[in-house]
Amino acid sequence: MQENNFHINEHSLKTAISKVEPNKLTTRGYNQKDLIEKIRYGDMIYLLLKGRLPSIKESKMFNHVLVSFCDHGVTPPSTQTARIIASSGSPMNSAVAGALLSFGHKHAGAIEKTMELYQSKINSLILTEDVDLDNKQIASLAIDIYNDYYAKKEKIPGFGHRYHDTDPRAEKLIQMAIKEGFVGPHIKLAVAIEDLVHQNKGIKLNVDGANAAILSDLGFTPDLGLGIFIIGRVPGIIAHIHEEKMDEDEFRRFCDLDDIEYGGH
Repeated sequence: MQENNFHINEHSLKTAISKVEPNKLTTRGYNQKDLIEKIRYGDMIYLLLKGRLPSIKESKMFNHVLVSFCDHGVTPPSTQTARIIASSGSPMNSAVAGALLSFGHKHAGAIEKTMELYQSKINSLILTEDVDLDNKQIASLAIDIYNDYYAKKEKIPGFGHRYHDTDPRAEKLIQMAIKEGFVGPHIKLAVAIEDLVHQNKGIKLNVDGANAAILSDLGFTPDLGLGIFIIGRVPGIIAHIHEEKMDEDEFRRFCDLDDIEYGGH
């Protein structure tokens, strides 16, 4: 009889996020009872993702980012998908899942791409403690980025909006960063690029471009960009699902039969 050499590791799953013990839960080294009493929801998200609690400035800026993500109206594919699924009688979790599955390269994909651009370019610099010198480096880098995209005839990610000449969310986020004294190299780069793009193309930062810079200065890596967007976006999706179920007729349709043009033989 062949000996069974298959063994299951007694400790096959490891995590540094949370520990569950009888009558006690610990998250990132903190007792959850203390966290419930002493911190805000945004701080808890920051703790989970970064492994530490944010400073006061970091907490405020991260909160501003999450608020700006919450809802973008009925027009985005994610919202429309969620409402259509909800109108069919599907449960909340199915409608939320449908919304999340609609995120892709053309919808919610810009933030990670923009974070990658900002971070790769800033990492190419040797920044010093000399603010004037660093600002000159960043300004020169912005020119290089603009010229490179212009030569390739490509759109710089994080800029322009189909509805807004000036995205009010991006404008406010940058204002809040300045107000909080939280203007790091990535925000400086975003603003420097915006100056060039606006002068030459009349285009300004959008909410993804502003948030990509803020999240980069907060130390988040690009692979977390979409995840943070989803965390901020889900409350708005849930609100739309609930409204659809409460206020609209069931079985919503994209169009009527008369609106369909048959192109077959």
